[in-house]
Amino acid sequence: MPSRRYVQGWGALSLAVGAVLVTTAAAQAPATGRAAAATPRGPAVLTVGTCSGTGGLCRVPRTTVTLDAPDAPAVALPETATGPVDLALRGPGRLTDVTVTDRAGRRIAGRTGADGTRWTSELPLPAGGAYTARLVLEENGPDGPRRRVLRLAVRTAKAPEGERLTVAFGPGDGERRRTYGVGQPVTAELSHPVPAADPAARRVVERALEVRSEPRAEGAWHWVDADTLHYRPRFYWPSGATVRVRSGLDGARVTDRLRGGRSRPLTFTTGARVEAVTDVAAHEMRVYRDGGLVRVIPVTTGKPGFRTRVGTKLVLGKEAVVRMRGDSIGIARGSREFYDLKVRWATRVTWSGEYLHAAPWSLDAQGSEDVSHGCTGMSTEDARWLFRTVREGDPVRVVNGYGEPMTPFDNGYGDWNLGWSQWLRGSALGARAARPGAAGTPLRPAL
Repeated sequence: MPSRRYVQGWGALSLAVGAVLVTTAAAQAPATGRAAAATPRGPAVLTVGTCSGTGGLCRVPRTTVTLDAPDAPAVALPETATGPVDLALRGPGRLTDVTVTDRAGRRIAGRTGADGTRWTSELPLPAGGAYTARLVLEENGPDGPRRRVLRLAVRTAKAPEGERLTVAFGPGDGERRRTYGVGQPVTAELSHPVPAADPAARRVVERALEVRSEPRAEGAWHWVDADTLHYRPRFYWPSGATVRVRSGLDGARVTDRLRGGRSRPLTFTTGARVEAVTDVAAHEMRVYRDGGLVRVIPVTTGKPGFRTRVGTKLVLGKEAVVRMRGDSIGIARGSREFYDLKVRWATRVTWSGEYLHAAPWSLDAQGSEDVSHGCTGMSTEDARWLFRTVREGDPVRVVNGYGEPMTPFDNGYGDWNLGWSQWLRGSALGARAARPGAAGTPLRPAL
């Protein structure tokens, strides 16, 4: 979900590039007695300013608004005003509260200066929105401080035509809500690459990609390459969680030539925490559900030359029957090691062809010896039970083994083989990337 920082930043640019309509709050009741002799209040004068988000010398002129004037004219700032916006008081008094909200009443993030004369948004605001700014102005009078409420109706201009950056979220295609295992990462495939050489653009994208979970789960994005990101919690998702994902890029300025476009949101749920742990040295697999042991399965894993990868993998899919051939993993036809078999109850954990499956031909070795070509073999009964127990996204760990470590991203979902500090180093936001799963992100209001 969007963080308050985004909300604040959003409000800021709204002011920056939008049309500003000024109205005043309802007038106070007529004063009597000594108060009636008070000097009439003068108009409240405010300037609206912003600079280009690329930094450097500010060439965008400030716009002055008289808040007490009836039918105040609209103020349109130029398209070049793409940075954070500030509102500066040009007269007596101080701003004790400034609130900027969107159409749905969600708050935009910003800061009021210590002296009460300036409010500044934290981030630029995407184009094409409508907002309301409520300002509480405190002034000194003969009977002490007095307050009045002023309002600005704010509208930002539509984004110019040009290339649009959209996002395709996974898992699934977003057409229907599905249930996944607690290890399932969120994936984001970008329609245009954002290279590591442009960290500012990567920060814009990352802040805009919102992930919200109920119950909460601290998590962060990690750039796999220039057009792919993965999001995972620090620990596994909670059992029975609802995870909602959406993009706040629509209308946002990513680079000088690239603006964000609309993307389809994604919602999925998680099932029970089912985890299979294969101890290679003990030749057994232990299956847990929500922390409780539910089954111990004798297994055989990869023999010398074909060792099973160690580390954490995730279930990628299940096939009731699959044809396995040795040449698919580089074993030449006609060699001693070549095989061509129809295999039952196959649960896939890598794209290169590693499965957990029924292996009735190796029953004598299961529980005592490693004789496979890299897969984890077990009895037909155990393989059928496992097939019906696990789902996509369930973790499958291999420990005390001799094989190469599972890689993070190029052969399935090996995301969990990176420690949390390593994961955060793959974020454009660094340590600030970690965010609670039910909080707003900087580029959209929290719901």
